[in-house]
Amino acid sequence: MNAQQVVIVGAGPVGLVLAMRLGHMGIRCLVLESAAQLERSLRASTFHPPTLDMLDAHGITSELIDAGLIAPTWQIRMHATGEFAEFDLSVLKDETAHPYRLQCEQWKLSELLLAHIHAHLPHVQIAWASTLLDFSQNDSLVTVQYQTSDGELCSTQADFLVGADGGRSQVRHLLKLAFDGETFPETTILATTSFAFHQHLKDLSYINYCWSETGTFSLLRLRDVWRVSLYPDADESITQATEPVAVQQKMNRIFPIDQTYDVLEIRPYRIHQRVVKQYVTGRVVLVGDAAHINSPSGGMGMNGGIHDAFNLSEKLGKILVGDSGLDALALYERQRRPIAIAHVLEQSGRNRARMQERDMAKRREALSLLQSKANDPVLHKAHLLNTSMITGLREAAAIL
Repeated sequence: MNAQQVVIVGAGPVGLVLAMRLGHMGIRCLVLESAAQLERSLRASTFHPPTLDMLDAHGITSELIDAGLIAPTWQIRMHATGEFAEFDLSVLKDETAHPYRLQCEQWKLSELLLAHIHAHLPHVQIAWASTLLDFSQNDSLVTVQYQTSDGELCSTQADFLVGADGGRSQVRHLLKLAFDGETFPETTILATTSFAFHQHLKDLSYINYCWSETGTFSLLRLRDVWRVSLYPDADESITQATEPVAVQQKMNRIFPIDQTYDVLEIRPYRIHQRVVKQYVTGRVVLVGDAAHINSPSGGMGMNGGIHDAFNLSEKLGKILVGDSGLDALALYERQRRPIAIAHVLEQSGRNRARMQERDMAKRREALSLLQSKANDPVLHKAHLLNTSMITGLREAAAIL
């Protein structure tokens, strides 16, 4: 039976950030990933300033910037009239080394992390196509059973087990923890296109949340494509709404063209907002979507998970070198769970509710309020500190 210091379940960006951080502390890690290789499906694509600051300490940020697109502003737009409220992240230049959002597919971060681990951290192992089966724990260790790609049943012991295995976390399932919250009624249809919206819609930012006459949509630019979030019409099923002809119709409502939109990918997904009852159970800890999932509006989910990983790595590192006891894990939960509720879930929920508003008078009232914030230097900065997740991190650091 092999011995590890930490077993991490999940080789997404959160699990890999945690593995990298622990690896740089000299901690032996085994990462179990059920997929056979890195998944490149369309998922998160926005990196907030403090996330870039954190990754910069390991030389990752400059490479991520090279792979992505810097977005200095973001907007809330009234599509029919072209009115908008714009927030300029340069006002955060004294608060962060990266006063902008970075638009980049999350799998590109995972690629960079894997390359970094392979080049510098031989004591961090990635086991692809390896599925967690079960685990047990006592006061001193966790025993983990898993199955490898060739069907071999394996067992290892570790000081700690971390579930970074997403919204359908097997670790959380085996712990039998409640994952309280709700599933929102709407389904988002995510589509990508090479069509250059910025050449046709006046004053468009790289990040835009838009009210339309028929509902709402968002336009987020990546380096090579625009990422468009659409919604089914009232009389459409999900199957109907994701048919290529229906997606073409929805794209043409945004900007009508004579030819067919070059749609590269279509993916529907439901929006959930949930937080686990507890992050820590003995020597087993949850991070990222395994602990909390939220509306993607505002791009806080992946970023919040990475912030979890940085916080947890600090605590585990101190425990494993003998500078702290297990009570450091309780501090991790105190610092991260309330912030996930108050800043990630509630903020993203407010963003979603605002964009789902259908009453034109209430939309105009909301836009006017946002424009007032954008035009007031004090309110502008406070709003960006909050929506860029800086305020939440500062509040977490103050919790003892």
